[in-house]
Amino acid sequence: METTVRHHALSKNQKWTIASTSAGFALENMDVLFLSFALSSIIADLNINGAQAGLISSITNLGMLVGGILFGIIADRFGRVRTFSHTVFIFAFATAAMYFANSITLIYLCRFIAGIGAGGEYGVGITLIAENFNHHKIGKMTSIAAIGGQLGAILAAISAAFIIPAFGWRALFLFGLIPVGLTYFIRRHLHESDEFLAAKKAEADPSKRVRVSALFKTPKLAYQTIALSVMVIVQIAGYFGLMNWLPSIMQQKLHLSVSGSSIWMIATIVGMSIGMMTFGSILDYFGPRLAFGIFLVCSALAVFSITLAVNEITLLLAGGVLGFFSNGMFGGYGAVISRLYPTEIRSTANNVIVNIGRAIGGFSSVVIGFLMDHYSLIVVMGFLSVLYIISLCTMLTIPNLKKLGRA
Repeated sequence: METTVRHHALSKNQKWTIASTSAGFALENMDVLFLSFALSSIIADLNINGAQAGLISSITNLGMLVGGILFGIIADRFGRVRTFSHTVFIFAFATAAMYFANSITLIYLCRFIAGIGAGGEYGVGITLIAENFNHHKIGKMTSIAAIGGQLGAILAAISAAFIIPAFGWRALFLFGLIPVGLTYFIRRHLHESDEFLAAKKAEADPSKRVRVSALFKTPKLAYQTIALSVMVIVQIAGYFGLMNWLPSIMQQKLHLSVSGSSIWMIATIVGMSIGMMTFGSILDYFGPRLAFGIFLVCSALAVFSITLAVNEITLLLAGGVLGFFSNGMFGGYGAVISRLYPTEIRSTANNVIVNIGRAIGGFSSVVIGFLMDHYSLIVVMGFLSVLYIISLCTMLTIPNLKKLGRA
């Protein structure tokens, strides 16, 4: 079967799976970072406050929850590849539509629709990886795809540095049309996995509906789903909170330009990428409990490194360390979820759990916006540190994680 990697050689479909999911994640990350770098300009242009600005990201994440549930079910019923290409198409055009948004209401609408597409894309992409690779390689492969996704963040940082000063924030979002070309290559070269095709063939009733309730079928399964959702909520709260607000914080605190904050962001992204590969290797070899345990404890401490930054050099170092630990875990959630849930509900599980995390965790942007208006940076970082400790305690209570031990 294609799901077994022999002599470390990848099959054609495995190569296209990694390439397509990496590109999809890259373009999604690019979209998220566009908002981060444009946020200060949007606030000034539309004369809105911090809470209203933070709500932009939160509404995007609510759209991701809707899209995650909808497209997760569609992918489990009709196939991963076709669904994946449709989700990319949706968030591409919704992102580009931001160019025409001249009010906060229209921005909310565009971001909600973009979220629908992006929410479906993540879980389907992770599921494609899980079904095309050996289970003890999923951590590494999902991390590779997530690292590929960081290229989109770097592209966003570079684009913002040149486009916003010259053409304004609206022009930046026109780059959202880039993913449209990706859908052609996905539909032409990517194929459903043998595992998915075999599962569909074995179904007694192929037309049977996939339901979200399957994730809560027993008390034990319901607790697992809720606990994993809590962990993802913390992950997303840290990621979106930091990535949406820190460029603006650095521009204000250290009087950096957009290009200066872009350099900080690139350093953070490099740290994230190294952290992802490190985390993926630890997860595959030693299991999720040790991998998440190390990174959650270190994340709780690393968030305070930003408060020690007094110039651009210390800021770059702090950003790299913070990125390594706080977002190094990101690829691990999809790997763990894919191994804990069966093929017939795997895409639904990935999309529902991750996008519940996005929908709730995304409100950290609103909370941090409020804290920034009323309290010091230490209070903001303390809030994030407590969240990581909550995630650690939750992780240790999930019984099935013990079974996903060393490969």
